[in-house]
Amino acid sequence: MGCIYIRINDSVCIPAPRRGFLRGGKQMAEKTLEELEFEETGVTHKERWKIMWASIIGYAMDGLDVLILSFAMAAIVAEFGLSLGEGGLIATYTLIGTVLGGYLFGIMADYVGRVHTFAVTIVLFSIFTGACAFADSASHLEIFRFLAGLGLGGEYGIGMTLVAETWPAAKRARATAGVAMGWQAGAVLAAVLAAAIMPSYGWRGLFLVGVAPALLAAWSRKGIQEPPMWLKRKALKKELKERFDRGETLTEKEMETLEATHKFPLILLFNSPSRIITTVALTIMTSVQNFGYYGIMVWLPMILLKEHGLTTNSMAGWMIVTVIGMIAGIYVFGWLSDRLGRKKPYLLFYVCSAAMVYVYVNLGTPMALLFGGAFLGFFCNGMMAGYGTLLSENYTTDARSTAQNFIFNTGRAVGGFAPVIIGTIAQNEGFGTAFLLLSGVYLAAALNVLLFVKDTKGQEIE
Repeated sequence: MGCIYIRINDSVCIPAPRRGFLRGGKQMAEKTLEELEFEETGVTHKERWKIMWASIIGYAMDGLDVLILSFAMAAIVAEFGLSLGEGGLIATYTLIGTVLGGYLFGIMADYVGRVHTFAVTIVLFSIFTGACAFADSASHLEIFRFLAGLGLGGEYGIGMTLVAETWPAAKRARATAGVAMGWQAGAVLAAVLAAAIMPSYGWRGLFLVGVAPALLAAWSRKGIQEPPMWLKRKALKKELKERFDRGETLTEKEMETLEATHKFPLILLFNSPSRIITTVALTIMTSVQNFGYYGIMVWLPMILLKEHGLTTNSMAGWMIVTVIGMIAGIYVFGWLSDRLGRKKPYLLFYVCSAAMVYVYVNLGTPMALLFGGAFLGFFCNGMMAGYGTLLSENYTTDARSTAQNFIFNTGRAVGGFAPVIIGTIAQNEGFGTAFLLLSGVYLAAALNVLLFVKDTKGQEIE
């Protein structure tokens, strides 16, 4: 039987369960919003926020790491006498480690638990980020960066999975949007640390100090418990196995759940034609996201400096305004996703990104470039808010972390080719043509969402 409820501030007045009625049938039970959300998730308000902050700080390490290496690269190349190509290999090895770590720890999190794996990833990242400060050769630095990347790779997907499994459905997109903002915070922190540390202590001091935020991330995870959803799923599979071993007859759905126990989590991303279509479509989305981000952020500074004559100080202002736009876009996208569904915001932001990329490279005045950067960041990076929720709602608890890490990190690997592709086209045809191609990529992604991605808003995850 349906019921009507009225929200007053943080309280919701609802008809009491039948056992709560008095003989006259007039007694009403009052439950706070927090109590209702606890019934849905099994996690208290305080615990949810602790999980969110731990995940935000974890993803901030991703942004911190990328930007620390960017700031340190010139000094590293000079100290070890490397060519630009050899210096680029250091970043490449980091990316390879990040992608492989995402695959490895995503699967591990589905097997042994999100929290246990989360502890391993940050410790691995912390140890080898610090080790970079003591590298005595480019080869040793490449090894340390690869190993640090392994730990870093699991941070995004596991953090998003934890948040998706512990926050109520009505707030899920906004919660994962909060995690997505962590990357921007890490990037800003890297800029601050570079300015404060490098003049006196060089690139080695920057990597050594970079361990402190990682230790903060490790500390933030103290006391976090495995999501009730994962524990319940684990207990259910154990129960079903015991019943099956006793010769009891299981329902079709129970057999499917039991069979998932014996399957490699990655297989569950491709175990039916519809699931294959979903996995491929979502991978295209994350690939476009990363392709656009790396393509824009690597080459736009050069465009602004070389073709528009901006100064280094102006570039700092551009970066700040762009990051502000990114953060605002992430917040708005998460808000829209919880209200309009998962597809409509992506369609809107893809089309607007296509338009902004094309318009931006044709802007002429410094002021237009400055504020245009905010809108560019708003639309192109705002979509980061939605992946954590969208990926979580398309896969079961048996493979949710695997899906998050496999799909996003595959997209990250594809995106790693963007600077080369955009740079090659720009070399031969000019940046205008290169960014026109990028606009086309965003429009193709919108078509992909329209045709192959289902709207999962309000869907109960299990």
